[in-house]
Amino acid sequence: MSNFPALQARHAAAVPPGVATRNVYIARALNAEFWDVEGRRYIDFAAGIAVLNTGHRHPQVIDAVRAQLDAFTHSCFHVAPYESYVALAERLSALAPGNFAKKTFFVTTGAEAVENAIKVARYYTKRPAIVAFSGGFHGRTNLGMALTGKVMPYKRGFGPFPAGIYHAPYPVAYRGITTEHALEGVQRLLRADVDAQSVAAFIVEPVQGEGGFNVAPPEFLQALRRLADEHGALLIADEVQTGMARTGRMFAIEHAGVVPDLITMAKGLGGGFPLAGVTGRADVLDVVHPGGLGGTYAGSPIGIAAAHAVLDVIAAENLCARAQEIGRHMRTRLGEAAASLPRIGDVRGLGAMVALELVRDATTREPDAPATAQVLQEALQRGLMLLSCGESASVIRLLSPLTITPALLDEGLDILIESLRTVLAKER
Repeated sequence: MSNFPALQARHAAAVPPGVATRNVYIARALNAEFWDVEGRRYIDFAAGIAVLNTGHRHPQVIDAVRAQLDAFTHSCFHVAPYESYVALAERLSALAPGNFAKKTFFVTTGAEAVENAIKVARYYTKRPAIVAFSGGFHGRTNLGMALTGKVMPYKRGFGPFPAGIYHAPYPVAYRGITTEHALEGVQRLLRADVDAQSVAAFIVEPVQGEGGFNVAPPEFLQALRRLADEHGALLIADEVQTGMARTGRMFAIEHAGVVPDLITMAKGLGGGFPLAGVTGRADVLDVVHPGGLGGTYAGSPIGIAAAHAVLDVIAAENLCARAQEIGRHMRTRLGEAAASLPRIGDVRGLGAMVALELVRDATTREPDAPATAQVLQEALQRGLMLLSCGESASVIRLLSPLTITPALLDEGLDILIESLRTVLAKER
């Protein structure tokens, strides 16, 4: 058994508070469960923030990594390239939407993938401006923060940010922001703040992650595609959180029938090992001069090996279909709970990317961040790990592994619903 208070004290003395954490120290894990240093079991509805779509320590992923460890661990792809990188680039280029030649390169983190996509877009178009969206999240690097449309906790006190970044409204039906309102906001931006002929790219999450699991209507994404084409800009789909079968398709933008020019991916791609990538039009990616893309650890052979196994598991276990099943079950059960708990203002999501928003009043729809935090704490005490999100921190997001068993899924949902009832009843 661990001396938990001593570990907390060491943590406080060694790690700055800006690195936010939960008060649980993991010791071991398997599929959709983990155990802390005190031996307590938790059901994992966070999945490392959508990293563990294939679950903790999937046997195929672990076997692939072990085999790679026995071969070599690093060479730097720029110095001595390896076939597995090339093969993964081929696989992802084939999986990405679009009837045109595509190429892929790898980096290490989602923020890095986003930054490289912006670099490529600016290089290809010879234009400086980027249009992002309110509520979007694109990373904690300086450019990532500039692109992000959420102040706390990501942007406060860290400016100034890079120039040339503009934000337009994102459609959120529950908040009265329709597709028409959002698109008018884009047009207003192009009339008043930035010349459309200066825009290199529109970057959008098909489902906003940190922004509250807001699902972009297909017609909104389709309109963005038309706008990009009309003005000679690129469309970048940020699929860092939505990719790798999470929403029931390999990439969430496929639900809208839209083909982006570039796709950023990370999180679920590596199955728990750091890996990110950019896939897109070959004619766009080919313009960058040698040495302009990459990095020392970019496309780590360990992460590449894990990603091959992840793609194998997604196909063999039909995880796209499983994500749809999980999502339907979550929304059904949460919808039933909402019928008797009106302060569950909204239940939304796409595939197994599901969320519920808590409000102080069903009529005013005022966000209730304190109740949300209390539900998360109550669920944690009962053995369920959850995360919040949303511009007002009033949204509870459900991101179970796609490999979770039906029994464990229901056990987790039982805990969540009982936690909601306990907290919301106390506040009457």
